[in-house]
Amino acid sequence: MEMESEMESQKRNVISTDDLIADRTGSQGCCGWLLVILSGLFVLLTFPVSIFMCVKIVQEYERAVIFRLGRITDRKAKGPGIFFVLPCTDSFIKVDLRTISFDIPPQEILTKDSVTVSVDGVVYFRVNDPISSVANVTNADYSTRLLAQTTLRNVLGTKNLAEVLSDREGISHSMQSTLDVATDVWGIKVERVEIKDVKLPHQLQRAMAAEAEASREARAKVIAAEGEMNASRALKEASLVISESPSALQLRYLQTLSTIAAEKNSTIIFPVPMDIISHFMKK
Repeated sequence: MEMESEMESQKRNVISTDDLIADRTGSQGCCGWLLVILSGLFVLLTFPVSIFMCVKIVQEYERAVIFRLGRITDRKAKGPGIFFVLPCTDSFIKVDLRTISFDIPPQEILTKDSVTVSVDGVVYFRVNDPISSVANVTNADYSTRLLAQTTLRNVLGTKNLAEVLSDREGISHSMQSTLDVATDVWGIKVERVEIKDVKLPHQLQRAMAAEAEASREARAKVIAAEGEMNASRALKEASLVISESPSALQLRYLQTLSTIAAEKNSTIIFPVPMDIISHFMKK
């Protein structure tokens, strides 16, 4: 909420482009219009030589913001292609509309659960309103870079370590929306923000590796214990079935004997039923 209120106050404090160019008709004053008329007469008198000073060209990906005696002349930037300026009274600034990408330097950030991590990222943005990018901020590119660094710190400072490691997409969307709102008054459109790498301290990496190994060993022991329990239940049920039929025990003996003989062993152990031994002992 505090960040949103700061953005709203920033919007109110920034001079709007519409205010800069509103009532531009007649805003030059008498002296201004006199200079414009003299400049026009100079163009006519020196024609066609002056045509080289008046005709300007901007590329498809560029726009030109024209200033006449220090004032923005139109609500819309000129270009692409050919446009005309008056010598001596007009000046213009070219603005590149192509998408610009830059790396956010690694930032040492203290997370919500008091863990220090080093995080870097990448930001993609472009100029959406050339007039605002020229009139409302000194250097839109540099300002966006600085704001991206502080936004990365502010957003990650509200997350714990688990969220930083697992919810990178959510953090990226949160940073993008925050940057987009803050740079809207500068005529900047933030297209994409990505978290590149999260570097943890070496001691923390070793502690997390030990914790993960202990967790895997604990799960392995639980799985082995469950397997033994299931095997014991199966053996108990098998013993109950065999105890009901003495011939089933003999068949089990023969099956074990065939299994041993199939392995090409030199010694074969033949189990003798206790009933036969007890019969000879009675005689």
